Amino acid sequence: MRYADLVVAILAGIVQGIVEWLPVSSQGNLALFLTFAGTEPDAALQLALFLQVGTTLSAATYYRDDIATAVRAVPGWRPDRAYAGANAIPSYVVVASLATGLVGIPLYVYAVDLAGRLAGGVFIAVIGVLLVLTGALQLVSESVSMGIREEPTLLDSVLVGAVQGVAILPGISRSGVTTSALLFRSYDPPAAFRLSFLLSIPASLGAAALTVAGAGGLPGIEPGPAAAALGISAVVGYVTIDALMRVVDRVPFWVVCFGLGGLAIVGGGVVSVVV
Repeated sequence: MRYADLVVAILAGIVQGIVEWLPVSSQGNLALFLTFAGTEPDAALQLALFLQVGTTLSAATYYRDDIATAVRAVPGWRPDRAYAGANAIPSYVVVASLATGLVGIPLYVYAVDLAGRLAGGVFIAVIGVLLVLTGALQLVSESVSMGIREEPTLLDSVLVGAVQGVAILPGISRSGVTTSALLFRSYDPPAAFRLSFLLSIPASLGAAALTVAGAGGLPGIEPGPAAAALGISAVVGYVTIDALMRVVDRVPFWVVCFGLGGLAIVGGGVVSVVV
């Protein structure tokens, strides 16, 4: 194991842990970082998806009570009461995850193939465009009247799952588009973040499994650096979730939207200037 590989892995874990929960696309920014560090574009895309496992551990730990409640509700699940009471969360996660797979798997195959055929500079330019589009969506969602809804419906599950599938493209922020979709559906802001983060758990695990299967093993990274990156992203990710949720609970949400939307626009703008 080379020292340089370990340093890159540590930095990648820090980047992933922070930006996974912000509307600036962890996958896009991590793929950019890895590309600048000398990784081939297709391997950078696969690594960015694989390292989401670390922040998946963060979300699973942070929302362990919600997950436990959902698991306890499974034995009593009934089709006629799929979105009532304790059944709502497991129904939402299952339906939304299916929608994510139907949309995301074909896009993943296309994205990896395209990344393998693009030169590094073109690949970075494509990510820059998608980052700007993500920022624009987040900015538009700021103008939506925030509601008080908290429990998901079947329509919400399909809609949020589908837009999460699109976020498999580098540069499209998963948390940004799913939270925005829920805000457009008049959800209470803390509930929108909670539902977005809960849905990230099966999506990230599925993306990592798809990546490992497609690459025939760990995608271009040795076990040592991979473990370091995953561990660091898990710790940093937990701290970031906790900080963000404290802000959402205590600060007027228009301020949160302005700050997060600004991050998305600045992030996309910086990438556009660079490329």
